[in-house]
Amino acid sequence: MGFTIADFIQVFLTLGVIVVATPVLGGYMAKVFQGERTWLSSGLRPLETFIYKACGINESCEMDWKQYSIALLFFNLIGLAFVMLLMMSQQVFPLNPQDFANTSWHLAFNTAVSFMTNTNWQAYSGESTLSYLTQMLGLGVQNFLSAATGFAVFLALTRGIARKQVTGLGNFWVDLTRSTVHVLLPLSFILAVLLMSEGVVQNFNAYVPVKTLEGIEQILPQGPAASQVAIKQLGSNGGGFFGVNSAHPYENPTPWSNFLQMISLILIAAASTYTFGVMVGSKKQGWMLFSAMMAMFVVMLLLSLWSEYSANPYIGEAALMEGKETRFGVTNSVLWSVLTTSASNGSVNAMHSSLSPLSGGIAMLNMMLGEVIFGGVGAGMYGMLLFVILTVFISGLMVGRTPEYLGKKIEAKEIIWVVAGVLAPCVAVLMFSALAIATPQGLAGLGHQGPHGLSEILYAYTSGAANNGSAFGSLTVNTSFYNITIALAMLVGRFAIIFPVLAIAGNLAGKKMSPASVGTFRTDSLLFVILLCAVIVIVGALTFFPALSLGPILEHLLMLRG
Repeated sequence: MGFTIADFIQVFLTLGVIVVATPVLGGYMAKVFQGERTWLSSGLRPLETFIYKACGINESCEMDWKQYSIALLFFNLIGLAFVMLLMMSQQVFPLNPQDFANTSWHLAFNTAVSFMTNTNWQAYSGESTLSYLTQMLGLGVQNFLSAATGFAVFLALTRGIARKQVTGLGNFWVDLTRSTVHVLLPLSFILAVLLMSEGVVQNFNAYVPVKTLEGIEQILPQGPAASQVAIKQLGSNGGGFFGVNSAHPYENPTPWSNFLQMISLILIAAASTYTFGVMVGSKKQGWMLFSAMMAMFVVMLLLSLWSEYSANPYIGEAALMEGKETRFGVTNSVLWSVLTTSASNGSVNAMHSSLSPLSGGIAMLNMMLGEVIFGGVGAGMYGMLLFVILTVFISGLMVGRTPEYLGKKIEAKEIIWVVAGVLAPCVAVLMFSALAIATPQGLAGLGHQGPHGLSEILYAYTSGAANNGSAFGSLTVNTSFYNITIALAMLVGRFAIIFPVLAIAGNLAGKKMSPASVGTFRTDSLLFVILLCAVIVIVGALTFFPALSLGPILEHLLMLRG
């Protein structure tokens, strides 16, 4: 089986829609976040103002970076505690037709951290563990709020870059509300309706027992899936309503639903580049970021497709279907794997453990690079801007000038925070992976031995620290050891980046704007795109190459030897 014209068309259409939609949605979001009127304002503005009045929020009140950070942390802690309590007491609440028992405390802790950090790592199977109420009120709500939190941090950093000699970065509660009401809710409603029209289930029925053609009884799960699938994809969350995620026919029944979900994976993250360009007064800056992201994405996709369509010497066949999505083909499985690990999403329509060694390694590398190839909603942009600042600093040192980005001088304080934000997730991945490999509790969960076993563990902690949530699926993780350590990795991956980003935003907002001169290094050129991509790849390669060499690279070499 080889790569066909139909496969090429699917890839081209997916990327083409993203390119076309980026300025349309990005322009709309820029208007929303700058408080301008949009074509949805007449219907959604009353809801926004009602929330302000009900919660006692002063829409015009600005926060400095410390106040912004405190509000964000307080809000997220409340969300974590609420989801934990709901999971540990779900049996006493309604909308539990299967009478599922309360979860263990460590599973509740892991899941609450996961959905609060926009990771959506799942150590459970939704259709056999959680009630409809828990899925909707706990996880579904966090899908919206964690995505909106990422938006808020991105907006604070954007204002810090665009404003001069001020302390205010906006208002966290206003940014959270506008992101949810004007962006996430309408898009999710539209996508949910489209998915329901394709057959994605949306009901509150009890599970249905049926008999198969062989006469064996099977239980068909039900539930309000379409609404959660919509926001899990658009909000770069990824948590499936059912255990096998979008490989389940009730979550992803048709080629059209598959196409819609793949588009949704990076739709908002891609459009955020254009939003940034509008808000800083230079659309070329936004297109520069989009170009860097798309260039890295295309390279990763081509490498992954090449690996998957190359013949396996041991079996003598290419494009093996084991673990792939048989309804949609190998290309859709590979495209989804690269999209989801580039977008900090974590949803799957095939088992990543069944990918060829290099394809699985590329999925891992996408996350190791910092989830900046589009990345999560908001999170991808502020992660990418950390690398932009680092690239500007290195470029300034090379030409002997004070580094500047959009008229703001980049000094020691900013670089210290950048290094902290870039390296913290890397440290978490390597330290927790080493701990798992060195302890009986970590090794007990392995589904395979040798380099693939190392890849299972390395992938799990990479996914957690990158706030992605996808998994090889062959590692048993619903244990106290993995639930606690992966939860800690998720917390580091989220807040050890957010707080440096907000500190940088506060520093930049207070600075003067230096006018561009002949010697100013342009950051909207092809040369800068190349330098930016090089810095991202070098940081990821130098940090993780030894671990990757013992995992997917060694497995690939062993495969070549048969």
